[in-house]
Amino acid sequence: MLPDDLPHDLPTFIARFGTDEACRDYLFHQRWPGGFRCRACGHGEAWALARRNIYECAACGRQHSLLKGTIFEQTKTGLARWFLAIYLVTSSKGGIAATELQRQMGFGSYQTAWSWLHKIRKAMVRRDRQPLHDRVEADETYVGGAKPGRSGRGAAGKTLVAGAVESGRGKARGRRLGRLRLARLPDAGATSLEGFLAANVAKPAAVVTDGWAGYADLPAQGYHHEPINLSASWGDAVLRLPAIHLVFALAKRWLIGTHHGAVGKKHLPAYLDEYLFRFNRRTARSISHRFARLIEQAVATEPVTYRTLVATPAPA
Repeated sequence: MLPDDLPHDLPTFIARFGTDEACRDYLFHQRWPGGFRCRACGHGEAWALARRNIYECAACGRQHSLLKGTIFEQTKTGLARWFLAIYLVTSSKGGIAATELQRQMGFGSYQTAWSWLHKIRKAMVRRDRQPLHDRVEADETYVGGAKPGRSGRGAAGKTLVAGAVESGRGKARGRRLGRLRLARLPDAGATSLEGFLAANVAKPAAVVTDGWAGYADLPAQGYHHEPINLSASWGDAVLRLPAIHLVFALAKRWLIGTHHGAVGKKHLPAYLDEYLFRFNRRTARSISHRFARLIEQAVATEPVTYRTLVATPAPA
């Protein structure tokens, strides 16, 4: 249950969360929504240690960190600054690039703004998100700028992204969009596509795809498969799978418009997570609810360091 006194614009946000103390109190209730409970003895009262974000059990003296196990762990920056950054990210209609966050927050380096954004994006993924159901359109697309060499769908420098979106039936088909899932895939083979759908679509949903052979075994996987034979014309695909192609177009426009298309293959999943957060909350009642949800998820998200963010992935 979200609080009723959430800010709805920047002035009310500053009034509500303009101090570290106010942010700490709000985070305390997010960390212990049912009230403080000591992990050691179960006691329900604690003393706050000044300026350390530590709460000490009044019974046994066990200390509990407010920030440990959250995206704020080991931060040397006040919580008010973190809350402001999260508000700027969630209140911006189309998102915010690292350069703009650096300018608005007054960070001394682009690196700081970039790492903060990636930590915030980590919190945009819910651990308990529910799979898609009913009627789902699924397809793949390529994202990114082409490099010299092969042209077309398999152009060098592009990354394969799979998508699945709940869509309406009958006259609402392709226009009444529900929840969305996107993921970077290594290839468009049956194993990759079936794994993506198994992780994101409930059985026995109706999955509508084109005639690509990678989807041929979906009935054996427990789905009601509705393959559509498309012509070689791109326009035919847009007309007959309108929901997923609309989503792909909007996602690419967002990547180009907000981030100028400057998204590498390694970090693309993080940007897709942000797009999913925005898309799936496009009908949220207000900016404040998106802010509150992200704070709620930030408390349940394990911390990540800058070194981890920039590390080269180990070969598979």
